[in-house]
Amino acid sequence: MSLIQTPSANRVHIGFFGRRNAGKSSLVNAVTGQALSVVSDTPGTTTDPVRKAMELLPLGPVLIIDTPGFDDEGALGALRVQKTREILREADIAVLVVDATQGITGADEELIALFKENGTPFIVAMNRCDLGNAQCTMHNAQLVECSALTGENIHALKEAIARLAPQKEERRLLSDLLSPGDCAVLVTPIDTAAPRGRLILPQQQVLRGALDAGAYALVTKETELPAALARLNAPPGLVITDSQVFGLVAGVVPEDVPLTSFSILFARYKGFLKAAVDGVEALRHLPAGSSILIAEGCTHHRQCDDIGTVKLPRWIQENLHRTFAFSFCSGNEFPQDLSPYALVLHCGGCMLNEKTMRARAAIAAAQGVPLTNYGICIAWLQGILDRCLQPFKGRY
Repeated sequence: MSLIQTPSANRVHIGFFGRRNAGKSSLVNAVTGQALSVVSDTPGTTTDPVRKAMELLPLGPVLIIDTPGFDDEGALGALRVQKTREILREADIAVLVVDATQGITGADEELIALFKENGTPFIVAMNRCDLGNAQCTMHNAQLVECSALTGENIHALKEAIARLAPQKEERRLLSDLLSPGDCAVLVTPIDTAAPRGRLILPQQQVLRGALDAGAYALVTKETELPAALARLNAPPGLVITDSQVFGLVAGVVPEDVPLTSFSILFARYKGFLKAAVDGVEALRHLPAGSSILIAEGCTHHRQCDDIGTVKLPRWIQENLHRTFAFSFCSGNEFPQDLSPYALVLHCGGCMLNEKTMRARAAIAAAQGVPLTNYGICIAWLQGILDRCLQPFKGRY
């Protein structure tokens, strides 16, 4: 997959934070070499986070996020500040932009405290250094004096940002589950919710994962699965299915053939599979009328039989013979107060980076709210969860 095609979830997320009119947007434009953000002398011009996927040398594929001013005022300002806090939970690296003519303020100190609280590596960019520098003490933080206007030290700032990139634990999507020469069968339903003319992102990435393992892939719809398996000279090394057809596929695939789903693979890839497996047991004793939050990482057009808003609520209530109250959120929206909910049911998170998914799982754990995953939940309801976890051999 080329850098231009790297999914946003797999890019290093770099957030630019700071007070209004500190020059965040100008500095973002200087660092990216593009007119990414609108620039104005009027404080508060950036009202919503601005995102841009690009290649930033020497770091590679990144997602740049320009945030609203952290010192914004009034009711609308409070919403912008809330958005800034949400972005911080997904940022792998934070850049605090400070107006060099004014120095560090209380709002900047509050942001630094939030960086440290979230464990986010950060750098301080003293913008407008060409206009003079105020005295400041930075608590041993790394500081780069620069100017978005003149371009002074912009290259040094980019290199300093690159050095802050976290060394993440290598997490493989599929390649450790297959051996060279294995066949991976991907079961991909083509229904009204399927995008026209292409596979969805999890299916694309799993297909690439099979190739990375030196295996080959057979892609089929669930209706053609029996015929596809019959054509193979040997049993497949692994069958990966869309969770929505778990029951049908489990009935077709022999018991001795490893089986799992795209959603479960992504829960492991994003680092929250164990929490999801532990959390699903909460369904067993959930009282009727309990509130369940269903969260998705993407914001797609809802079809009449949407998995998150229609199918899952129906399947849960039919299988458990109890009625529940369901709430929904999508994209970057995720409640910080989960006290109204007895359970969080999350998608695989293919559109969210690992830090975001871990942050959401941590919020749920800190508030004592069980969190599980679409694929885990459906497999549990079908009575095949243990089988669908066997391919991982406890490696999660």
